[in-house]
Amino acid sequence: MEQFIVSARKYRPQVFADVVGQQAITNTLENAIKNNHLAQALLFTGPRGVGKTSCARILAKQINQDGTDFSEDEDFAFNIFELDAASNNSVDDIRNLTDQVRIPPQTGKFKVYIIDEVHMLSQAAFNAFLKTLEEPPAHAIFILATTEKHKIIPTILSRCQIFDFKRISVLDAKNYLKVIAVKEEITADDDALHIIAQKADGAMRDALSIFDRVVSFSGTNLTREAVTQNLNVLDYDVYFKITDLVLENKIPEVLIAFNDVLSKGFEGHHFINGLASHFRDLLVAKDKVTTELLEVGDVAKKKYLEQSTKANIQFLVSAIEKANDCDLNYRTSKNQRLLVELTLMQIASITFDGEKKKPTNYIIPATFFTALSPVAKSIAKPIVEVKPDTKITQTENTKPKTSPDVKPVLKNVTRRSSSLSLKSVHFKKEEKKEVVLDENFDNHPKDNFTQKELENAWKLYHSILIKQGKKSIAATFNADLPALKESFEITLTLPNTLMQDQIEKERPNLLKHLRTELNNYGIKISILVNETVTKKFAYTPQEKYDKLLETNPAMAVLKEVFKLGL
Repeated sequence: MEQFIVSARKYRPQVFADVVGQQAITNTLENAIKNNHLAQALLFTGPRGVGKTSCARILAKQINQDGTDFSEDEDFAFNIFELDAASNNSVDDIRNLTDQVRIPPQTGKFKVYIIDEVHMLSQAAFNAFLKTLEEPPAHAIFILATTEKHKIIPTILSRCQIFDFKRISVLDAKNYLKVIAVKEEITADDDALHIIAQKADGAMRDALSIFDRVVSFSGTNLTREAVTQNLNVLDYDVYFKITDLVLENKIPEVLIAFNDVLSKGFEGHHFINGLASHFRDLLVAKDKVTTELLEVGDVAKKKYLEQSTKANIQFLVSAIEKANDCDLNYRTSKNQRLLVELTLMQIASITFDGEKKKPTNYIIPATFFTALSPVAKSIAKPIVEVKPDTKITQTENTKPKTSPDVKPVLKNVTRRSSSLSLKSVHFKKEEKKEVVLDENFDNHPKDNFTQKELENAWKLYHSILIKQGKKSIAATFNADLPALKESFEITLTLPNTLMQDQIEKERPNLLKHLRTELNNYGIKISILVNETVTKKFAYTPQEKYDKLLETNPAMAVLKEVFKLGL
């Protein structure tokens, strides 16, 4: 069985052209060698796995390359000496190094010393190395490599030419993985390689290690599904699905989808961060100028461009803010799942009810979804018609019996407020069906009554509403007093249609109450809307003062004497 060599070693760069994502540094080093302008002490610093040690080895070999055919593994032939400062960090180790530096090379022009993880040297070792680093022999070149430049003392930094290596971009890492996949005869999806490059977080060595792991899992066919399953990464299809549900205000379905995510073992914090990033990508995809900021595959980019047309900028900005607030509060929350669920419900309620103003943490009322459910619709009863020979018996103190020739009809009258309007807030969670009795009242009593008696009956019904817990509708009854017109017609003038709809909803019960209390079955109610009606309530301090001034003009004298302000 042939020994397996990991891709990070097998495809380690051997020339500067093979180094990924560090073109500025490799060009500088090549020109320095070509023009004989190379410093005697170099410091390579940057994150892990970005090519620091590889560039140091390539540089060391190219310095002494004179056309001699040597094996690539024979570093001694190029006068290359590597020192691991993590395990050789004492003063004695540095003294042994300085003693060797004095000896000139047997072949070639330079002796190159590569000191890896140089930040691990002790303070005494750094001090012992200062003089040699500042004035080394003409044949010695030092290349220091570290991931933590801030741990190196300033006197060492000032003696080195510093090269800052950057993280490998997702696009560069993905393109290099494509090259390796072709060499290894592996079929790989573009999105699969993109996920691997993202997971590597800018380290090429990590990308190659992940690539080997996923290939061991899925074989020669590398798919997006296999990568997400092996790396335990949330597939972007989850975020596309949840965003579609959010835009359609489907809160129950959103919560079920989030529960599916949790059942797969993902943490809520990871999910909400990914959702915020998804909204950010949708926001970026809204403008052609910023589309290049999308670090996704070609297939995913098309999906982002398509979904971005469904979401407006105001929604995306608000959704990102809510997701970010959830991220900040997640660690300190006692009920983290509930925090994420509340955030999802708030995000799903942003586009509800059009452009009307809503509270900051507004959530769609549960009654909206109850009214739309199939179970709620099945509760409704069919219209019941009473046969001609049916007698409807009432109590002696209310209405007389219906004569056989009368044909009363019981109708199911269901008034359902629009869920897309503010007036739905004032209604109860479950709407009750009112039964209206359409009868011929020609033979019923029609006693005369006065305006005062009408007002007393009106106030009595107001108190009944208070006892029933209908405080919102009861408040509407105080907006105006009814006026008695000819032919027992009662008119009520209201300032807006919202109040009108509330009274209309209560009209059958109100009419029944008034007819019973006033013993007059010829009463009719007319509701008028006049938006220019004078305001009857004082809200601001100025309005309260004006109201008091109307009833007591002496208030003006009081204000002037005591120099009172509003």
